[in-house]
Amino acid sequence: MNVMKKTLFGLGVAVLAGQSLADNHGSAWTYSGESGPEHWGSLAAGFELCRSGLTQSPIELDQANATGDLKVSVDWAAGPLTVSNRGMTVQADFAEGSFMTSGGKVFELIQVHFHTPSEHTHRGRTYPLVAHFVHATDEGTLGVLGVLFEQGEANPELAKILDAVPSEASEPATISGVTLNPNGMLPDEIEVWRYMGSLTTPPCSERVHWHVVEDTVTASRSQISAMEGLMGHNARPVQPLNNRLLVAPES
Repeated sequence: MNVMKKTLFGLGVAVLAGQSLADNHGSAWTYSGESGPEHWGSLAAGFELCRSGLTQSPIELDQANATGDLKVSVDWAAGPLTVSNRGMTVQADFAEGSFMTSGGKVFELIQVHFHTPSEHTHRGRTYPLVAHFVHATDEGTLGVLGVLFEQGEANPELAKILDAVPSEASEPATISGVTLNPNGMLPDEIEVWRYMGSLTTPPCSERVHWHVVEDTVTASRSQISAMEGLMGHNARPVQPLNNRLLVAPES
């Protein structure tokens, strides 16, 4: 990983994964009460965009003002399972060599983390679980692929993460003999909503390339409950679309 990506991982991607920046900004944030999403923008000097930003995430997806056959492809490889309990999310980190291509940009897969319930909504509906696959270009531009989970059959790759993640906050640990295949948490077709947004946690930095996959995958009731038990409610409320372009998949 080059220097730019290492810096990005430490300052931006970890934030997107739900890691508090209390050490950096002198103020902890949570998902409820006086340090919850409604107050993020006033908790620290570095959090102003959470209040004043005009291209914030997540959003309601049923506001699309364009449709298009967006070319998004992934070339992901299976690799060692490196997992951590970040306190407010569960995260798995990936080795170098997996990529997403969107709009002519190539983004390298860095990590996946989860939210219960989903942060983006569709026609007012939330989903019980979402995976955010976080990528970055060599220049440090973030690209996220969001995959929504419905309750149904158990997901074998999700099971590997749940079997390995500690119940308490932890540093990343590589699990000997366990391989994680991120493709196992993807639907067969990748048709996406596409827009420019932000981190969904403080400091709410903008210029994030968001992609939310239309087709869903499944996780069992016990898997969803286990994720809820580990993370709690960790979904930021939807934000105004304002004057942004939101492109929906062609029907």
